[in-house]
Amino acid sequence: MFKIRYLAVLWVVPLIGCAGSPEPSREDDAVAAAQAAVAAMDGGNRVPAQGGTPARPSASSSVKVREGKEPTWVSTPDAVYDKNIFVTAVGYGIDRNQAEKDALGRLVAVFGQSVQADLKTITSYSEAVFKGAVNVSENTVVQNAIKTSAEMDSLIGAEIEDVWFDSKKNTYFAVAVLEKAKASSLYTDMIRSNERIIQDLIAMPLDEKQSLDGFSRYQLAATIADVNRVYANVLTIVGGPSGMGSGEIKKGDTYRLEAMNITKSIPIEVRVTDNRFNRIKDAFASALAKQGFRSGGTDSRYVLQVGVDFSSVEFPNQQNKFTRYTIDANLIDTRDASVLLPFNINGREGHISLSEAENRAVAAAEKKINDTYGTVLSDYLVRLLPNTK
Repeated sequence: MFKIRYLAVLWVVPLIGCAGSPEPSREDDAVAAAQAAVAAMDGGNRVPAQGGTPARPSASSSVKVREGKEPTWVSTPDAVYDKNIFVTAVGYGIDRNQAEKDALGRLVAVFGQSVQADLKTITSYSEAVFKGAVNVSENTVVQNAIKTSAEMDSLIGAEIEDVWFDSKKNTYFAVAVLEKAKASSLYTDMIRSNERIIQDLIAMPLDEKQSLDGFSRYQLAATIADVNRVYANVLTIVGGPSGMGSGEIKKGDTYRLEAMNITKSIPIEVRVTDNRFNRIKDAFASALAKQGFRSGGTDSRYVLQVGVDFSSVEFPNQQNKFTRYTIDANLIDTRDASVLLPFNINGREGHISLSEAENRAVAAAEKKINDTYGTVLSDYLVRLLPNTK
């Protein structure tokens, strides 16, 4: 099955992530090595800041904290960073870490809420990368860049340029910077790369498409499409080529709709070990239907195997009779007999009559299935990653 090469993966790192890799420095071999690995997305040099000294991109840890006189950028960042070239934001806090996070957060806010990617989208994509649904090169520099991007809370390409400590107010100030020209090139490349990845994901024969793996491919395509539209919104601020606006990029919901259509073509047979408990079987069938699946059939690829155990329980000095129930339901792919989703509930119900205690136990189990199985199945489907190997 298709493999997504590492450079494309690096370009699709979630939006909330610090992607600022340092530019080459003759004095720093480690920085030079890192730059070589990401040169394709980091081309060009920083335009000198006003004042004659080149503004060198840097990882936060390499920026020394200033003290003494207040730098100009604290109150008027545009006087240092030309707003036609850079997007900037100044943050502050009781310590350096808080000040930097505040600055990066304010930088994201410049782009509006449409650029603040949903956390679930970020988590889903990161999980796809780390679990290998999107194949990553063994290049450790690339892996570290992805890890750093997933852990930080900023725009790709954003950097902390300067930090100042105000000893009078016991407060740290930091300035976050995003260079428009570099961002335009970077985000344009990411969008184009992601579009190719999406096409690879959804290219499959019909029999593969009409499976849970086909469903997961379209779900992942939807996640990447959502990220692409966020990237496009960044381009509306920094500038980008025509055809790269969010209005020209397909919505993730387009792929989600197709994913839901796929579920309608996937029958799941519900098998219950004891035919006396049709209410249990019907409860699972109802939960499947709410997620869009058809139930029934005897030759389905997917089977929900339900084990039901009811047993009477008596306690000393207790007039009521009790029935204990245990339900084990495993969603199985019959092609390889793998258990895709295990599910278990149990409990105990009592009544003066044993038969009524059993009826109450069945009703309680039925309610738990109705209340919880749909959510468990939905969460599983959201986290389901495609098999692309």
